Amino acid sequence: MNKSLSRTVHHGFVLLLLMASGQFAVSDVFPGADVFPGAPDAPDGYSSELTLKAAFAFGQVKLIELPKSIPADITEYKDIEYANVDGRSLQLNLYVPKGITKPTPCLVFIHGGGWSKGNKDDYLFYNLAFAKKGYITASLGYRLSGVAKFPAAVHDVKCGVRWLRAHAEKYHIDPEKLVAIGGSAGGHLAMMVGYSDDPQLEGELGYADQSSRVRAVVNFYGVADSTTQKAKDAHQVQGFIGGTYDEKPKMYHLNSPMEHLTADDPPTLTFHGSIDELVPVSQATHLHEKLDELGIENQLDVLVGWPHTMDLQVDVNRRCQFIIGEFLKKYAPLPE
Repeated sequence: MNKSLSRTVHHGFVLLLLMASGQFAVSDVFPGADVFPGAPDAPDGYSSELTLKAAFAFGQVKLIELPKSIPADITEYKDIEYANVDGRSLQLNLYVPKGITKPTPCLVFIHGGGWSKGNKDDYLFYNLAFAKKGYITASLGYRLSGVAKFPAAVHDVKCGVRWLRAHAEKYHIDPEKLVAIGGSAGGHLAMMVGYSDDPQLEGELGYADQSSRVRAVVNFYGVADSTTQKAKDAHQVQGFIGGTYDEKPKMYHLNSPMEHLTADDPPTLTFHGSIDELVPVSQATHLHEKLDELGIENQLDVLVGWPHTMDLQVDVNRRCQFIIGEFLKKYAPLPE
């Protein structure tokens, strides 16, 4: 056997050993997390992102399949302009189940990408999955950090919510049942929509006669506190705010959803992986401790042994969709 082949076989064997020995049982429950009766079990997780990457390389991690077309029973309204800033069109996509006649909850999805990349089409999978269940779904685009710094993105998504409320009758949206849902940077923005009412975060992009309040928040692995040392050191956070903490401390605090929390804020559901190296799970546990202190209804699902964007895995996604569905039944139920 030549040295190159021998080395490949050896490395493959080592990776298999890592995978075999590096998993957590689904029965493990992360301290502070809730238990969700009836929810599909999450698949066994991994001891680190390294072992997960090894499993992925060997085809042992099955990912969701992205939609190739829009189902016939869903109407897509694509690239609707909800605001225009200095000639830059801010757009949303809207997905409405055909045949609805009653005011229906609208799930407002906000994409991630470190505030510097991504677009509103990234959430098509979720848009269609929940539209099939009977919900109206929207996906918001917003100005990325390479175009405009914080609080521009917050201004944008809040305006998007106001636009949806202003056009509720046209699209059969129940204006009292708007739910903000986002992942990573989008999770942060969903929380900012849900918790902040500071006038300087509303912006002046239009529909000022409408409220940007939402009925509930679903947060996938978002930054809840921009003032932790890891957040302050993160280039994504610095790029979003436009400076370091030492340069702009007030903006870091203003950018922290937790610092806006008050007892009248909406119920919150969070999903977070215990081995998330980008946004530590402590962001989620500290958030939910604060929610508990304020008496805000909340649920936290920590996926033991799973990383950032863990909901791309088929069985993790199935669990998340089930839990979201139960959460929505309580806080934004479909019309009877």
